[in-house]
Amino acid sequence: MRRSRRNTVRIIGGRWRSRILEFPDAEGLRPTPDRVRETLFNWLGQDLSGTACLDLFAGSGALGFEALSRGASSVVMVEKNAAALRALSENAQKLGASNLTIVRGDALEFARATRSRFDVVFVDPPYRLGLQAGALAQVRDLLNAPGRVYVESETAIEPPPGWKVLKKARAGNVHFHLLTEGIDDQGGVSRDV
Repeated sequence: MRRSRRNTVRIIGGRWRSRILEFPDAEGLRPTPDRVRETLFNWLGQDLSGTACLDLFAGSGALGFEALSRGASSVVMVEKNAAALRALSENAQKLGASNLTIVRGDALEFARATRSRFDVVFVDPPYRLGLQAGALAQVRDLLNAPGRVYVESETAIEPPPGWKVLKKARAGNVHFHLLTEGIDDQGGVSRDV
């Protein structure tokens, strides 16, 4: 049996700062870069105490574990790749992560079926699949007010009607956006990192 090569990503803040997560080679799996995660968690606030988070398309789990490290009260990670799921479970055990639920399944199907509500949703699907708009349509009903949705893509996105851009930035080939429900009549806030 061929073993998949393991890759690593570092948690950048909170109680698990500098801890290393391992993840397998899997098609489309690329963790959010450190610089982008640092900006994202500056936008969200360093302390996420009391926050319920959903990490759709969890992949390496970098976003969900980062949220737990910064005090999120709960995180649900959804992933369908078997090797990535094993790595998520191993990393959770290694960190002693509590208040974490790992769900094996399709992210969009989970979003359609769940009755849970979240304060922050991370939408970072494999870029080539173009699932960002479909995911935004599914997560709207999952947000507590005033919920926020992080969306990452290889190109800048125009959010569908009913979404307001709170922040957006670009780092290399990574375009990332923080959205909330509402009308974006100001064109959002933009800066490059």
